[in-house]
Amino acid sequence: MEPRISFVTLAVRDLAATRTFYVDGLGWAPELDVPGEVVMIRAGTHLILSLWDETHFEAEVGAIGRGDGVPPFTLAHNVASREEVDSVLAEARTAGADVGAAVERDWGGYTGYFADRDGVRWEIAYNPGEIGQSVLPGPSAD
Repeated sequence: MEPRISFVTLAVRDLAATRTFYVDGLGWAPELDVPGEVVMIRAGTHLILSLWDETHFEAEVGAIGRGDGVPPFTLAHNVASREEVDSVLAEARTAGADVGAAVERDWGGYTGYFADRDGVRWEIAYNPGEIGQSVLPGPSAD
């Protein structure tokens, strides 16, 4: 098996509100939009963010575990500068996200987080290192 992720699927409580956040708020364009069921958005050349109504998700995948606290994963969106980190966090705040302040990291980067309507944490990161630069769009991107 190749080391590759093709889809990131998130089960959401209110698909219409989640669609509004990502499509109207952040300006992302759906490639597939089935009201009440799923919204799929291209998030990279070979990556789709799939937002599923949780009832449909549970019918196919199984019961969702619930608990207190933050979901035990983050999604990351890398950008080319510290200023872009602040700009994206401001855009997310305008879209209705719960946004934390960006901070300088010990490893030389600059990152901040926002949470979407279901509490999924997105890290917005400027990573000046080789691995951080390798995931930015452009000639070195896949």
